[in-house]
Amino acid sequence: MSRVGLLPVIIPDGVTVDLTDGILSAKGKIGELNLTYAADVVPSIEEGKIWVKPANDSLKARKLWGTFRSLTYNLITGVHEGYTKFLDINGVGYRAQIQGKDLVLQLGHSHEIRYPIPEGITIKCETQTEIEISGADKQAVGSVAAKIRSYRPPEPYKGKGVKYRDEIILRKEGKKK
Repeated sequence: MSRVGLLPVIIPDGVTVDLTDGILSAKGKIGELNLTYAADVVPSIEEGKIWVKPANDSLKARKLWGTFRSLTYNLITGVHEGYTKFLDINGVGYRAQIQGKDLVLQLGHSHEIRYPIPEGITIKCETQTEIEISGADKQAVGSVAAKIRSYRPPEPYKGKGVKYRDEIILRKEGKKK
């Protein structure tokens, strides 16, 4: 039995929810998102709460039960509060800036990297070494942050590269004489 699936998702004030034919549409101050439920899961809205139940007692339905409850919670939280990831850039000459609809990264390559900002995602560069990625879709925000980090992941000797703000880099000792 899913412990996560037993909990309802509370609909906060300012969020409108519509459930038709297994498709949940939520609209809030941050944006609008949709979630299509699998046939093995039955969602329902009762008294300002969204309940997710398994459609039958099969193994697949019990597996998807907690997953779709978590996806529902992420969708409601995303349209109400949004999600944010912070990246820090370490290294001499490494920097980032916004030019039009692109994020321009200079990360020690022979060329600058131009990353087009996807729809629904907001990227801000307060300083040249800090990147703030925000949006309503948790998966999209995490995916964009991971893609930007993959251009120059932090290395263990000097810590140069792009890292998450709360990430801890395990440092290695350099060459000995």
